[in-house]
Formats: sequence, C-alpha cells, structure tokens
Amino acid sequence: MTDSYKDDNMQTVFGLELYWQKAMRSVERLQKTQAETIRSAARACVDCIERDGVIHAYGTGHSRAFAMELAGRAGGLVPVNRLDLEDLVLHAGWSPEVAMHPDIERNLQAGEALLNCYHIEPQDIFLICSNAGINVTIVEVARQIKQRGHMLIAVTSLEHTWQMSPRHASGQRLCEIADIVIDNQSPFGDALLTLPDGSVACAISSITGALIAQALTAEIIGQLMAKGQDVPVFLSSNVPGGIERNAGLIQRYSDRIRPV
Repeated sequence: MTDSYKDDNMQTVFGLELYWQKAMRSVERLQKTQAETIRSAARACVDCIERDGVIHAYGTGHSRAFAMELAGRAGGLVPVNRLDLEDLVLHAGWSPEVAMHPDIERNLQAGEALLNCYHIEPQDIFLICSNAGINVTIVEVARQIKQRGHMLIAVTSLEHTWQMSPRHASGQRLCEIADIVIDNQSPFGDALLTLPDGSVACAISSITGALIAQALTAEIIGQLMAKGQDVPVFLSSNVPGGIERNAGLIQRYSDRIRPV
C-alpha cells in the first residue's frame, strides 16, 4: 500500500508533508523511549572527560555523519576524536583503492587494524553508530574495543538489526557487544515512505542520529556544569577569536584528537 494522506481539499498527497509527519513521529518516539539511555551514555562520557579521556566516535557509510556531528565542529566538545577508515591510508599504509572500496565495511582486516591508527588511553570511551549494526568491520571494531577494556556506546536501529543475520563470523551484532545501546528509531530498511511498487524512500536515521549526537552533547555539558567542571567546547572558526581559542583547547589533547 502506498503511503499517503488527505490534504484540506481531500486530495491524496505524497511528499514533504507526509515525510514531515512520519519524521516527527520518529523524533517523538526517540524522545519518549531513549532519553534515559542518552543520560546514561552522557554519564559515562562525563566520567571519561573528568579522567582526561577522549570520546572516540566511529561510523561507516552514512553513519560517518554521526561522528562528524560530534567531532571538531562549532559548539561541539573538544575531546572527541573521529575514527575513519580513510585513516588506514594515512596511518597504516593501506592503498586508497582498498581502504575506500565500497566493500570496506565488510573487511575484517580493516576492523582489526583501525584502532591502531590512533593514540588511545585506557580511560577513553567509544561511540559507534551503525543503523544495521551487522557488517564485519563495524562488529570487529566493536570487538577490538571491548578486548582492550573500553566502554562502548552504540547507536543503531534495533528494529533493523534484529531482522538481519550478522555478517561477522562471531555471529554478533553491534548491539550485542555494546555496554549502552541507543535505538535511533529507524524502521527496517531505514526509509519512511512506501511507494506504489512497494519500494521505500526517504531515510530517517541521519536525522535521528544527528539529534542523538547533539542531545548527548547537551547532556554531557549539563552534567559537567552541574559538577562545576570546565566545559571544553569549540567556538566557530568563523567568529572573531575562534581560531585562537580553539588552538589552545586542542593543544591540551595533543595528538589524541584527529584534525578536522
């Protein structure tokens, strides 16, 4: 059945208004069901920051946007490092043809090698975003994180991941490895609108992912302020004094956060 609704003139409409309605329902579900989980994730991140740790954020495919929403942006926390498979080229000697191949998300060796590209301390914490949470590289990075003894927070679609078979030889999904799981409220297949031929369009995970990232940032800041702690936040480089202020904040973490 095609998704549609009736406008004020009782005409069938498929477009902006319908997507807006469905997207807002996803956001409302996110607020109602995941607020306490986000608070728990924030408490873990605050503990990390108080111990001079770094929050490492990772995602592949479109989930890279989640890590970019957290790391190195105006209004974002300074001690956040973005992990990216392209760093296998810069720091591990991989060829661009391999590291940037469309199938890299299913490459076990990439998952095994990625963490070695970064300066990681014992008190650091990790955030992985993956809508499906089943691909080999994502799961292997999660396994490597836990083997090293770090806390792991996952952002994923529980509706989607439980309907798919894991692609990692361990038989594990991201949500089964993580200590804290935030459900992004994305449906199976990610898209919200059903077309006449049965295909679906218009994704939601990027929207709820960005909202989770910023809500988590806000909660971390709120908890730090409640404790009387300094809040290391980036100022936009496009306002007076922004570049100079940010340089001083970045220096505190030296080579532990990836240049953006």
